[in-house]
Amino acid sequence: MAYKREIAIVLLMLLLMAGVWMLVSRVGTSSGNAQTQFVVDAVHNAALTCYAVEGAYPTNLEYLRKNYGLAYDQSRYQVRYDAFGSNLMPDIRVTEVEASGT
Repeated sequence: MAYKREIAIVLLMLLLMAGVWMLVSRVGTSSGNAQTQFVVDAVHNAALTCYAVEGAYPTNLEYLRKNYGLAYDQSRYQVRYDAFGSNLMPDIRVTEVEASGT
């Protein structure tokens, strides 16, 4: 009878550990998504500021870096910035670069 109680305790501990692991992995994922969204917002806001000041969206990210102080970790994030015209908001997509060797 005592071994059933020990088995139940072990199973309960395993369930608790699995729950904690799932919670930690979910928090890590949401944090990464928030950081990626922060980069998207930074590029978007810099482009909007350029449009408000100059009356046209910039044609590339380098212009935003030089003239509007856009900064992000280029080794961690890849930003795709597709400008269609000077009066159309560019398509902005940010992906996090996979870490190699860690």
